[in-house]
Amino acid sequence: MTDQPERKTEEDLFGDYGLVPGIADELFDANGQMRPVWRRFVDRFARLTPEQIRARFERADQYLRDAGVFYRQYSADPLAEREWPLSHIPVILHEDEWEGICTALSQRADLLEAVMADLYGPGRLVSEGHLPAELIAGSRQWLRPMVGIAPRGGHYLHFIAFEIGRSPDGSWFVLGDRTQAPSGAGFALENRVATGRIFPERFPRAHIHRLAGFFGAFRDAMEHLARGPGGRDRATAILTPGPSNDTYYEHTYIARYLGLPLLEGEDLLVENGQAMVRTIEGLQPVGALWRRIDAAFADPLELDASSQIGTPGLMDTIRQGNLAMINALGSGVLEMRAMMAFLPRISEVLTGQTLALPNIATWWCGAEAERSFVQDNAARMLVSPALGCELPHDLPLDTVDGSGHASLNDWLAAEGTGLVGQELVSLSTTPAWVEDPETGTGRLQPRPMTVRVFAARTPSGWNFMRGGYARIGTSDKATALAMQSGGAVSDVWVVSDRPVPQFTLAPSTGDFRRASPGILPARAADNLYWLGRYVERAEDAIRLIRAYHLRLAATDNPNDARLKALAAFLEGYGHDLDEPIPAALIERIVQARYCASKVRDRFSTDAWNALGDLLKTARGMRETARAGDDAARAMSVLLRKIAGFSGLVHENMYRFSGWRFLSFGRALERADSLTAMLAVFADPEAPQGSLDIAVEVADSVITHQRRYRIETSRDTVVDLLALDVDNPRALLFQIQRMRYLAAELPGAREHGRLAALSRAIVPLESELSILEPAELDSECLRSLREGLAQTSDLLTAAYLR
Repeated sequence: MTDQPERKTEEDLFGDYGLVPGIADELFDANGQMRPVWRRFVDRFARLTPEQIRARFERADQYLRDAGVFYRQYSADPLAEREWPLSHIPVILHEDEWEGICTALSQRADLLEAVMADLYGPGRLVSEGHLPAELIAGSRQWLRPMVGIAPRGGHYLHFIAFEIGRSPDGSWFVLGDRTQAPSGAGFALENRVATGRIFPERFPRAHIHRLAGFFGAFRDAMEHLARGPGGRDRATAILTPGPSNDTYYEHTYIARYLGLPLLEGEDLLVENGQAMVRTIEGLQPVGALWRRIDAAFADPLELDASSQIGTPGLMDTIRQGNLAMINALGSGVLEMRAMMAFLPRISEVLTGQTLALPNIATWWCGAEAERSFVQDNAARMLVSPALGCELPHDLPLDTVDGSGHASLNDWLAAEGTGLVGQELVSLSTTPAWVEDPETGTGRLQPRPMTVRVFAARTPSGWNFMRGGYARIGTSDKATALAMQSGGAVSDVWVVSDRPVPQFTLAPSTGDFRRASPGILPARAADNLYWLGRYVERAEDAIRLIRAYHLRLAATDNPNDARLKALAAFLEGYGHDLDEPIPAALIERIVQARYCASKVRDRFSTDAWNALGDLLKTARGMRETARAGDDAARAMSVLLRKIAGFSGLVHENMYRFSGWRFLSFGRALERADSLTAMLAVFADPEAPQGSLDIAVEVADSVITHQRRYRIETSRDTVVDLLALDVDNPRALLFQIQRMRYLAAELPGAREHGRLAALSRAIVPLESELSILEPAELDSECLRSLREGLAQTSDLLTAAYLR
């Protein structure tokens, strides 16, 4: 009988759970007793063997890798990504406690709206002395052009978040308000799916409040805002800074989840006071933008002139009431830590109420007095007795709003501490799974945490996401919670005593209608088109490089005439064959992946991962491959991987306009490369054996043997690779495919006649269709390449500008 894996007991899990006096813990109360809301979870978790725990955690991590969830790390590499750092143990709160938090935060959300309306309206808070003029005027987040503008829909704030923590007495306090472009809501969805892989049992899943209802209600609210005069529908979209942003994955995920187009600043222009989206079908009006870019970058004409990600004139369409911005430009002024010093008094002035959830305490005494305060306290070394944090002497002062305490409180929050009631306290801890690197065994250990609470405005008021997102420190000492500094994240479960109703974004009845694929921005079409071209360029180069190294291995003579011809041909495209894996090949794959990154919301996860695997493999081979057989084998591996990507696209991508642009790019690139290759290797003066190279690179060796049953000749090779409409590697096949694809694009006919793009393709097809192989000489091939280049120009002019 084999030994059964030893199951963990609570003693194993919590034997050295390091509770610290003066710090609240989410798992245990002040008396050291487990909070009731955790009991059922702990009972089930304790039944798992170490192997089961490890397998479940790996299942979640694998899901996140397969789904392509990542966090962009700021670096010189625009594609640098960090795997999503999931802390596998959720934070668990009872629904009654959560409802109390949300009720208090609803009061705060209304207060922030009122402050925003005053700052950009009558300005009484400043004129009556409730806010210092120098604080507001000195903030770069306060945007003077927004003064006096009434927001479309009547509200400035539509989607906000609050960073909260639990103080030692068990109460909650607010560490920060997120009103600019709050992140994390999309990641909360992925956190929930991942933890579902770890804990798939009916309990706890049946008792955890769902997240989908929050997003469904907010999507409906945005679409209501977007409607134009007379109730006419206008597009609702998400405005992103682009792939270099640290939370770009989230932007793409939410866009897919809600079925909204993801736009960048260059996708928009303002015409006659209306924001318009550049699409392949012309300009389309947009009525609401959920912006994920900082406000100052939105309009280089009236705001930050250095912005390269904004849209000139966007302020004007907002001023005319033609565009709803979520959130209003200028809302970042509410995020100043120094603002929090005045909110308690402002709440009493505006509403007659005390804030139900207190702030992290902040003082503002003007820039010089504040600097003195910070330096004095630095000299006295403010210390958190729980975490051993001390205020550094070189703590930078905030240069954005002139508030030294903005930096002080940011630093304290990052260190797992906060100022509450003018006392330095530590954030509560929550259990995280920590493995001993030496023994490989794991235990639950307390780690500092904050919870991010999301709220969305709907016609019926503020709607709060029930759970979803917490930031977790990776150490119990002076730990940065920020993602850029190595922090982790966790799912937040809001648990009911009874099973909760399910909710999805799917229709509630069997009646449905098939929605259109939606607008395709010209920029997205352009990136799909060039993705197709770069992938084809990479594949063509892989085949040529493999042909070179196969012959190098056979002859061991780089001066062989065929090798010199191949080398010269490849060098014309920037490939240095002194490198077994040329840097130019890596660059082609990088360019393809960058184009794909610009359309992540329209691109399947499998296809994205296939491109990532191709790039990773190619980079690894560059370090190890040797000339000859080794490099040839490496090329074969890359060829199979790129074929896998092509298969995913061909078999699985929906046949909408985006697929047509990608396919058109591949067809045009293949036609061009075939034409260039035939001009060199089917030339009568080419070295002996060049025709075999052409057939091999075009993956048509077996087809040639079956079709002609003779050795290669110029006529057979040109016939097969240029004029055979049944050969998918043939020039005529590709041009015919381009004609079919062009006919399916918008505006393919104008006034009953073929549009310019199709009119340019038809003569190319007709010319090839009537030629004999001997007639397809170098002059004819050169003319065909010029025609293909013209086709690309016409496609760009018609759709991609």
